[in-house]
Amino acid sequence: MQQLRRLKDEDYPQIIQVVDDWWGGRQMADMLPRLFFQHFSDTSFIVEEDGRPAAFLVGFLSQSRPGEAYIHFVGVDPTRRQEGLGRQLYERFFETVAGRGATTVHCVTSPINQRSVAFHRAMGFRIEAGSGTADGVPVHANYDGRGHDRVVFTLDL
Repeated sequence: MQQLRRLKDEDYPQIIQVVDDWWGGRQMADMLPRLFFQHFSDTSFIVEEDGRPAAFLVGFLSQSRPGEAYIHFVGVDPTRRQEGLGRQLYERFFETVAGRGATTVHCVTSPINQRSVAFHRAMGFRIEAGSGTADGVPVHANYDGRGHDRVVFTLDL
């Protein structure tokens, strides 16, 4: 049975175990420290089926920018993509943060992740103008350090 619920600290071991595999072997686990599961669980969600993660979203309200929220990390089991799980997670996040005063949501992705770029566009995000382009998409050069360009998205709720 499928269930969408808030993420808990107890979910960390299962998710951290699969996250690199879900990204095709890319080392992503370092971007997902346990603190997100401990300190942002009110605005982070998981879809599980039969006690196993099928998808998750880690997001939070900005403490520095009132009215803004940020989606930090989203994962969907590759065997479950195209089932609408990501959309369900985003819609729950939007509803939750809007209920707490957010009017804008931000997120970033790597320009090489064309699937993510297409998904965010389909969800209504706009791409913020950057300092250059990569793969035909505006990017913010060195956003996450030298050589780590990012596509920056914004959505008005």
